[in-house]
Amino acid sequence: MALNLPTFYKRLGSAIVFSAIMLVGLLWNKYAFLALALLINALCLRDYFRLMQKIDKEAHWPAWLPVATQLLPLIVILPYFFLYGETLSNSNAAVMLVWMLVPIAPALLLLGAVLSKKQALPAMLQSFGGLLYISLPMLLLIHMQLHDYLLPIMLILMIWSNDTFAYLVGSFIGKTPFSPISPKKTWEGTIGGALLTIGGAIATGYFTHTYRLTDWIAFALCAAIAGTLGDLLESKLKRMADVKDSGALMPGHGGALDRFDSLIVAAPFVFVYVSFFMRG
Repeated sequence: MALNLPTFYKRLGSAIVFSAIMLVGLLWNKYAFLALALLINALCLRDYFRLMQKIDKEAHWPAWLPVATQLLPLIVILPYFFLYGETLSNSNAAVMLVWMLVPIAPALLLLGAVLSKKQALPAMLQSFGGLLYISLPMLLLIHMQLHDYLLPIMLILMIWSNDTFAYLVGSFIGKTPFSPISPKKTWEGTIGGALLTIGGAIATGYFTHTYRLTDWIAFALCAAIAGTLGDLLESKLKRMADVKDSGALMPGHGGALDRFDSLIVAAPFVFVYVSFFMRG
């Protein structure tokens, strides 16, 4: 098949812009990472709302609901960032603040749904689901970045590595469909991507000594297994909504949720591992 140059240049250009924004957010400082995380949260929530409105066409979505759902994470994330990030001595206070503020989100959404002129309870529940699906992982990523700025960089690189290796292995030897949810995925590609990502993690751990070798393997497993599940989950949502992409943010690459579906599911698994199993 002949190379479509306009399409190629469009995809290349959007990939360069995307990579530049990611590099600035990941490598500059914690404030740049906060801005990146909030941008990802807002764009992914926007895509999520579009999918939900296509999936449940009978649900009534008040105009204020998507806006309110976009603003609610800021009530938790910004105070937590500045309290925990500026002085680690306030870490206990920051955690207490989160526990105090988190119940506000469902309470406000429920109040708005009840007071709405039309029945808005299904849309409210879907909005709350978006906060759990997208905003909570973003908060956990911010926490990990404040704890160790390498953690989100490592996770994102491993997810990209797993996706790339799975695509390459699947393109060459993939024959067995992995799931009807995502027909292009194969067992050969999925397993090959995971094994190569784990191998790369072992090599990195052996030569860098940044983390223990078992930590690198655990991170790779989170990226490969949870990341693949995140991709399948978003593919299921798109199939239910009968759309190819979650949005059109990046020409040739789909929406924000298409780009970060693996990250938002893998992040909680890495957070749990770091919090309960990682020493030092």
